[in-house]
Amino acid sequence: MYAVEVEKLTKIYGKGNTAVTAIADASFRVEPGELVAILGPSGSGKTTLLTSIGLITEPTHGKVVIDGVTVADEGWQPGLDLKRVRREKLGFIFQAHNLIPFLTALENVMVALELNHQPKKEAKRRAEELLVSLNLGHRFNNYPSGLSGGEAQRVAIARALANRPKVILADEPTAALDTENGKNVMSLLKKLAVENHSAIMVVTHDHRMVEGFDRIFHVNDGRIVL
Repeated sequence: MYAVEVEKLTKIYGKGNTAVTAIADASFRVEPGELVAILGPSGSGKTTLLTSIGLITEPTHGKVVIDGVTVADEGWQPGLDLKRVRREKLGFIFQAHNLIPFLTALENVMVALELNHQPKKEAKRRAEELLVSLNLGHRFNNYPSGLSGGEAQRVAIARALANRPKVILADEPTAALDTENGKNVMSLLKKLAVENHSAIMVVTHDHRMVEGFDRIFHVNDGRIVL
């Protein structure tokens, strides 16, 4: 089973003379354990592609299947609980990491598990396990303001991994980091894709950050070249 299947995905904003096609007829499949870069300039449509797969932006046309579940087919599937699918099958990593400032590193990871109805004891155990695996065992009780940029992004990665998602979507995860930390994060994502058998799709505009990726999707004016 593929982790992600996209068929003729199209997203159009506006109507008539003001219509803008952000993504046009995108079709591809991503396997579990595969690390894919979505590369393109600002405004090319790459973030729209990511948010359509992430069940945030409703496609205008086309089909999206996540881990065997058809989530969109000429629009969202009627009756499908998108929030539940998002919680159970998807993990998100953002450029600004979006950690909750009044929660510790440990609590920031726990909250993802508790929102998915994990008991607090199990959520704490899983969060500790993840942070230790990312060399953050000494940062359990630190608030985001007390973390370096690279540490904060690793906490965000731990949070994305918390519910063992089949697909992880990362939007410019290294943009706020220096080159060394950025490459460390990308190497970590590659390692995690293989170890967790998760498909990881990374939006970036930086060609330097995609060394070692399994595939690169080039996006330009809404068109994808695999």
